[in-house]
Amino acid sequence: MSIAAVPRGAHLTRRLIQLYVGLALYGASSALLVRAGLGLEPWGVLHQGLAERTGLSIGVVSIIVGAAVLLLWIPLRQRPGLGTVSNVFAVGIAMDGTLALVPDVHGLVAQIAVLVAGVVVNGVATGLYIAARFGPGPRDGLMTGLHLRTGRSVRLVRTLIEVAVVVTGFLLGGSLGVGTVLYALAIGPLAQFFLRVFAVGGEPARKGTGAGGKGAVAPAPGDGDTAVTARTPEQAILPQ
Repeated sequence: MSIAAVPRGAHLTRRLIQLYVGLALYGASSALLVRAGLGLEPWGVLHQGLAERTGLSIGVVSIIVGAAVLLLWIPLRQRPGLGTVSNVFAVGIAMDGTLALVPDVHGLVAQIAVLVAGVVVNGVATGLYIAARFGPGPRDGLMTGLHLRTGRSVRLVRTLIEVAVVVTGFLLGGSLGVGTVLYALAIGPLAQFFLRVFAVGGEPARKGTGAGGKGAVAPAPGDGDTAVTARTPEQAILPQ
């Protein structure tokens, strides 16, 4: 597994800033969801459950899980970029740093406010780091890799992965609640909006193409769909 070369261009500095600000905010937003105590995003449920079982901080668990998922890219023949490798470390470090600074939240009103802030900041962070175009995070790359190798739809692959992650995390003691549902409903529209806001070079993220549109490829054997649409990384990463 080789690391894809870092793209060069007039907007490189801006893209690097976007990448690392986005990853830092992503970790901070995940920490806010923890402090809200009303349920985490799917992978956060798993990270928290593993942290409860191992005694490690949730940020360290996030780094370990990210590195382990990255190894799964090898048989999928995915090529990580600078953003992929940075994601493994930056998100976990930012998460632990934020948890060290932000105290526990008490009272339902305050919890809801922190939850909403966490979801919105997560949408901002997602738009920033994906629009920088330095490669998807390990977990997103696993999803897109399985999509390309199996020929199954992004929707199906993402759903199966996240259901498995949530169930495993919940059984380990992770927090599942209204925050998990709110995140699932809101992150797609938020991230899509901020992808357009932070698009580099004035090129907003394109809308997904139909099954018969440009980029359609032949279906996998036995697949009931007539075609599988090849999506741009940001289209594949967002909830479908």
